[in-house]
Amino acid sequence: MRRPTLVLFDLDGVLVHYDHAVRVRELARRTGAGEDEVEQALFGSGLEAAADAGEFDTAGLVAELSRRLGVPVTAQDCIAARAASMQANPDVVELAALAGRNADLAILTNNGLLLSEHFESICPALAPLFAGRVFCSAQFRLRKPEPEVFRQCVARLGVAPGDTLFFDDKPDNAKGARRAGLMAHTYRSPAGLRAHLADHHLLEPQA
Repeated sequence: MRRPTLVLFDLDGVLVHYDHAVRVRELARRTGAGEDEVEQALFGSGLEAAADAGEFDTAGLVAELSRRLGVPVTAQDCIAARAASMQANPDVVELAALAGRNADLAILTNNGLLLSEHFESICPALAPLFAGRVFCSAQFRLRKPEPEVFRQCVARLGVAPGDTLFFDDKPDNAKGARRAGLMAHTYRSPAGLRAHLADHHLLEPQA
């Protein structure tokens, strides 16, 4: 297998462990709303999915969540809750750093603009590797696994699809990437990731 120019990672479930319950609990704690109310207002109602699709910017998301909950919500509340729900996967981060010696690194995640705009606050452990190269579905108004979101993402990075290697924990997203012309693998474990990176000559000492 040839060495790619760009390694593109999914975020939740690959680079970080994501705990949905922690996010809901932290938002409830900060706003005084009930956890069931937060769950319904943000997720059950489809508000989060709409933000992921680019239908709300950050200010619009916060205002709409406040309206649906009937209590004041700030952008900082949403940032803090998202940060609390994420824990960097150290084994994967280490492998990404090694791959970054031989290729550019970036993230493509199904998320709203809040995450890309406040990535350094939400996930500071990943900022040194990915700051300025975090792309969310909301930016393209397209969600994985649509092939076009991959094409537009790598075009913004100035890289051809065929020179890009993508990892996602959802098989359908990896399939969508392959339909867009990317090399792609389903992430299942750090050991599997290491093997794939080695197959693509990304763990070799920097020339």
